[in-house]
Amino acid sequence: MNRSHLKVKESLYIEEVDTTELAEEYVTPLYVTSRNAIRENYNQLKKSLNQYYEKNRIHFACKANTNLNVLKTLNKEGCWIDAVSVGEVHSALEAEFPREKILFTGTSVSEEELEYLVERDIRVNIDSLNELERLREVGETGISFRVNPGVGAGHHDHCITGGEESKFGIWEDDIVKAYERAQELNYPIKGIHMHIGSGINDPDKFVPALERMMDIAGEVANQTGVKYEFIDIGGGLGIPYRPNEEPLDLDEFSQKITQTYKQKLDEHGLGQPYLALEPGRFLVGDASILLTNVNDKKTNPFHKYIGVDAGFNTLLRPAMYGSYHGVVNASEPMNAGRYIQNAPKQEVDRNAEIAGPLCESGDLLAKDRPIEAQVGQTLAILDVGAYGYAMTLRYNTRPLPAEVMVEENKHQLIREREDLDDLLEKQVMPDD
Repeated sequence: MNRSHLKVKESLYIEEVDTTELAEEYVTPLYVTSRNAIRENYNQLKKSLNQYYEKNRIHFACKANTNLNVLKTLNKEGCWIDAVSVGEVHSALEAEFPREKILFTGTSVSEEELEYLVERDIRVNIDSLNELERLREVGETGISFRVNPGVGAGHHDHCITGGEESKFGIWEDDIVKAYERAQELNYPIKGIHMHIGSGINDPDKFVPALERMMDIAGEVANQTGVKYEFIDIGGGLGIPYRPNEEPLDLDEFSQKITQTYKQKLDEHGLGQPYLALEPGRFLVGDASILLTNVNDKKTNPFHKYIGVDAGFNTLLRPAMYGSYHGVVNASEPMNAGRYIQNAPKQEVDRNAEIAGPLCESGDLLAKDRPIEAQVGQTLAILDVGAYGYAMTLRYNTRPLPAEVMVEENKHQLIREREDLDDLLEKQVMPDD
């Protein structure tokens, strides 16, 4: 069990700040992030990798969370960036990441996006042979190639990004041709890349894909003579969401990955390129909670509902992926022991559904949970730092929530709450 930044006193605390006071001051729904949790996650992974192969880079998969304060926190720790859109590149530059520490890995990339990247000399991870030819018409920048190694893994079918059903990357049979073409065009080739999926907690699931990817990298190098600055093995490191779910064993992961990596480097004579990883969820997932107030309660012969002011417009993952997020009554955290160490674990007479305010029958943030709550109390939905705010919607014409960052006993607003006027700001009413 992680979540060491969460504590139970008379109410739920994040670091040294009472979450119920945050809910009152900033209004719910409200995303709250622990800066120290992000730092701890990054440094824990970095230390683990350094034990076995010091020449490594951690690229934050910032699609998980692009709040500028999150990005700046990771930048100060020495992190790099994996970006999948020019919007993410723009955010990383605003957070003062050096351009050379940003790797763009897009798919179905437009000419306008390529122009933006070339103008700023951002390295591009090429997703197709067609993209390579279109980049030639735009200009030159450092490149690598994303290869589909033919295998994938992940917590949900939508999150598997390798294998025969994946749209991503250049199929392994065509990858040598891609590097040869890049050499003909005199592009500065920097590396090779794969990404097989996300939400993986078993270190053994990474090894077959890594072995295949390293064999592909060796074949490319032996046939083309290319020298890699880096070999990027993607991300996918999972976190435990459910009670009693085992976390990824970082030491076992680092040992197995680096052992396979070094063996394959020697086998194919690839030298000592940087080992790059692209974690997103692992760095920020457990660092944030979503505070939501209880608006209503109701029962029928089949279910008990706790109605809150956050819906799938505020947290999409449960509706989109069927994802599980722990829920704690922040005002009276008698069930928090299921998710937080040294906290009470009280049984309830009847489990409840946590229902949002949207006009959708699928607007359920949690199902069949052992929790009690009264109207006016505040609930905390856990582990929302990855793909939480990043996937918020204005569905049902509802404004987006605010974000707050906590560090020890201090808190600050890091994103303002939208109001009703913000919903209409970009709309245009033609003259009659």
